[in-house]
Amino acid sequence: MMTILEQAKDGLITPLTRKLARQENVKAGDLVSLIAGGKVVVPVNARRAAMLKPCAVGQGLRTKVNANIGTSTDRPLLSRELAKLDMALRCGADAVMDLSVGGELDKIRLQIIRRCHVPLGTVPVYEISVRAYRQHQDFLSFNIDDILQVLEAQAREGVDFFTIHAGVTWKSMAALKSHQRLLGIVSRGGAIMAAWINRHKKENPFFEHYDAVLDIAYRYDVTLSLGDGLRPGSVLDATDAAQVAELKILAGLARRARQRNVQVMIEGPGHVPLNQVARNIRLQKRYCQGAPFYVLGPLVTDIAPGYDHITSAIGGAVAASEG
Repeated sequence: MMTILEQAKDGLITPLTRKLARQENVKAGDLVSLIAGGKVVVPVNARRAAMLKPCAVGQGLRTKVNANIGTSTDRPLLSRELAKLDMALRCGADAVMDLSVGGELDKIRLQIIRRCHVPLGTVPVYEISVRAYRQHQDFLSFNIDDILQVLEAQAREGVDFFTIHAGVTWKSMAALKSHQRLLGIVSRGGAIMAAWINRHKKENPFFEHYDAVLDIAYRYDVTLSLGDGLRPGSVLDATDAAQVAELKILAGLARRARQRNVQVMIEGPGHVPLNQVARNIRLQKRYCQGAPFYVLGPLVTDIAPGYDHITSAIGGAVAASEG
């Protein structure tokens, strides 16, 4: 089977792209061109081709809203997560991420996939590190074989997009160390990979073995969401050397993914003051050749704990207005 990106590069207008074009009120041919150019992604795993409510994300389309759910080690109850899923879908979420770290992760994920009629994403390093702890009592006791095993299993189950923290590398961590931050690494996935690199004195395996990651993504037509493990956790750290260094690495990885006919979007930018949001969007679009930006917020203030849904809505609205 051809991936969605391959079909678009060949100029094929499929039933899926026709459906999405109608949803977005755009011409099907224009949508196909945007997908082919990497400016729009359609996160639909080949095993979920019959998804009830697929969506397209990117240039010239409606801004999409993703809902995060997932168990914790304190509350590993599947019933609660299914209730959250149902509520998210009822409220119109365009996509959902399962960020579970507690309980039987594979069984939880399978139940969520079966019940979720929109694109579903995961952060595979969560399961990778949880497995390592359960097997070795050490969250960092994993290698590339463990990583690829989890990626293959999740892709086979039908996960539509992966957040991959491949931009936390020796180079980007050097930028972090050379410029003092108020808060260091606030991304859970980024912290795991930074700790792994420091412990094992090796390059990030997601980065070093990126071609193997692309092999799996291509085989199942999984969209990659390149995670910003060094995103700022305070507005005082916004658009600093580490954030920009990682963004440049992600830009290179995005190019490689598109060359392999794997769809890709970029995550970011975390905590960013209002007057820097537009600049962040323009930087991402320039470096990453217009790839869709999966914005985490941005949160425009650090002083509203408990009200992130409001501060991120403000940042998200400004980000959307900049494309």
